[in-house]
Amino acid sequence: MYPVEIGPLQLALGLLFVLLAQGLSLVYKLGLVRDLAVGTLRTFAQLLLMGYVLRVVFEVNLMAVTLGVFAVMLVTAVHTVRGRVKERSVPFVLPLGFSMLLSYLTVSVLVTSVVLQARPWWNPVYFIPLSGMVVGNSMTAMAVALDRLFSSLRARRNEVEMMLSLGADYREASSDITREAVRAGMIPSITSMMGVGLVFIPGMMTGQILSGTDPMLAIRYQIVVMLMLVGSTAIGSTLTVLLVRRRCFGKGQQLLLPPL
Repeated sequence: MYPVEIGPLQLALGLLFVLLAQGLSLVYKLGLVRDLAVGTLRTFAQLLLMGYVLRVVFEVNLMAVTLGVFAVMLVTAVHTVRGRVKERSVPFVLPLGFSMLLSYLTVSVLVTSVVLQARPWWNPVYFIPLSGMVVGNSMTAMAVALDRLFSSLRARRNEVEMMLSLGADYREASSDITREAVRAGMIPSITSMMGVGLVFIPGMMTGQILSGTDPMLAIRYQIVVMLMLVGSTAIGSTLTVLLVRRRCFGKGQQLLLPPL
């Protein structure tokens, strides 16, 4: 079984869906015509560029190049989360970057070297797609966890400050908030596990099946992917929240977040 070729004509026909969305935006005055056009152009440009880059990376097959691509994905993820989390009174970029680097690299290396037993472990054919999925899914979890941490600390400010005045340290005063933030970050990946296969077929599995891969092999790959996403989400969300929480309190255990 061979995949159906997608040429310029098929890509052009796919634009009909965007035109439909723009038409609905005009009819209902949603104001999304420009955003849809820009998003479409960026989709074409970014993915086509990525295709050419991956061709070169696969042909070169060097660890430095593979890790360089991973570094670019990591920096982009940090920038994306920074843009989504509006808090600016607490410097969270450095602990966020450290948490991302540690969780993403650990999970990606374990999957390629131990689970898939790819040789070498940085083989770009395996490492880049898998680490890309880890980065793409987990950065959303970290953004959600950070947003919940900051919003809950503000909403429960009186409660936290009361506990601090009674002698509690910042860990004790914010323990419930910390659990809520980590839980909020992990829920999306757990929800995906509940519905995968019955409610939806994930993108990686769909791509493999369309490319002619045996469905059972595609399923086994997808199971590995779902498990690694839960692991990276758990490690990343927990580490990020713990490190950033410390920066929300001063040396005297006072809450540094300004009130709304």
